[in-house]
Parts: sequence; structure tokens; C-alpha cells
Amino acid sequence: MAIDTVIIQNKVTDVFGSSVSNFRTQRDIFCFDVDSQKAHDLVKFLKDDADLNFHFLTDLAGIHYPDNEQSKQYAVTYQLHNWIENTRVRVKTYLDGENPEIKSIIDLFLCSNWMEREAWDFYGIKFTGHPQLKRILNMDEMVSHPMRKEFPMEDTGRTDKDDRFFGRTPISN
Repeated sequence: MAIDTVIIQNKVTDVFGSSVSNFRTQRDIFCFDVDSQKAHDLVKFLKDDADLNFHFLTDLAGIHYPDNEQSKQYAVTYQLHNWIENTRVRVKTYLDGENPEIKSIIDLFLCSNWMEREAWDFYGIKFTGHPQLKRILNMDEMVSHPMRKEFPMEDTGRTDKDDRFFGRTPISN
């Protein structure tokens, strides 16, 4: 039997007050936002509270919103699962576009190691306290973070592809 979303909302609101907001359900997952300074404490609370028991980190992901105001240009989402009650929650926190930085949760969930490295590699989100924050999928020599929306989707300098074979220009006989 799933935990009632009202119980989750009341518990996190009692402890974190105005640091949590925007409670909603999206695609059958209870979601809410938290201030970035409180994100680590909130995830710890969700994991350690005996009634909530969100003991499994399903996913951690970075997001880039270039059209948002400066203080909300990046976000990190945490998806947590309580296997006993089969309940999931998604927690979202927004980060500053100038310096997207948040405290690592690797001390809470060891599996966040690769997830945080991926978010850093692709979005440039720095996870303070991470023991080995380095590229995981891209080359170490890269200076950019390719999932940021300011970068073009295709490398215009490539010489190894011919657009004619991708239907981009007509093939003349």
C-alpha cells in the first residue's frame, strides 16, 4: 500500500517549512521542489525517516533551462523509491546559472557516484564533496559540457559526414 502523498507533504513541510514548495503529482509520481541549500538534508530525511523510508535512489539527473531567470537556469532531480510501500517521489532543486553547484549525496547513496559524475560531465553541475568528480562518458580533454543548450546539436566542423546521405540536401544526378 502506497504512502499517502498528504503524509509525505506534511512531514517534509513540518521539518523544512518554506524550503519545500510546489507539491504536485506528475505521471503518478509525487513531486516537489526544495531550496538547493536544503536538498542534501531533505534527501537524508526522506531516507532516514522510519515512516517514509525512501531508501533507494532510482535516478539523479541534471537539467538546463537557459530561458529561466539566472537563479533557476539549472536543476537537479532526485527520484527516490520506498520499496516496502512501493511509493516514489521526485525532488527538484534549482541552481544558479553562474555557478551551478550543490552538495553531493554520495554519503547517502553510493550509487549517486556515477549519476553525479554524469550530471557534471554533461551539464557542468558541480557536486561539492564528491570524491572523484571527473568526466565519465566524454573525453577528459573536453572543455565544454555538451548537454547545455547553448551548444549546437551537431558539430559543424565534421568532415567525415555527407549531408546528402541524411536527406538534408538533394542528391543531384
